[in-house]
Amino acid sequence: MEKKTNAMRMLEQGKIPYEMKEYEYDLKDLSGVHMATVNDLPLDEVYKTIVLKGDKNGFLVCLLPSAEEIDLKKVAKLSGNKSVDLIPIPDLEKVTGYVRGGCSPIGMKRKFPTFAASSLKDKEKVYVSAGKRGFQLHLKSADLISFCQITLGEITL
Repeated sequence: MEKKTNAMRMLEQGKIPYEMKEYEYDLKDLSGVHMATVNDLPLDEVYKTIVLKGDKNGFLVCLLPSAEEIDLKKVAKLSGNKSVDLIPIPDLEKVTGYVRGGCSPIGMKRKFPTFAASSLKDKEKVYVSAGKRGFQLHLKSADLISFCQITLGEITL
């Protein structure tokens, strides 16, 4: 890849080692499950990024294993909100700088509170979006947790 994504630049500035994996994406299926399956990656090591808006604390980011579903009530409680909702897809790029299928938890336009499923701490390394469709970052989960200042908790159904 000639041009680095903002996420890659930020990791390099923070001296966080990562590997970049390029793959062919499918606009008809941008899910992490599809990406993991076609690239023969362990499903439980591919984390998807979901952006939400809380009724009290504004925008927040969640990371969870690609095959799992988010529990909005659990996220609301963990984030100090009464309720949280997914932001509309058309607003994603305006809020984060990233598009659906290429939203990285690293390098958004602004730093938002970030939460992740507790299982993240149990993984040696994980895959997250590199900030562009067709590109994944593979890095130590401990580095990701520290770099993004992630709060861990129960956020899945």
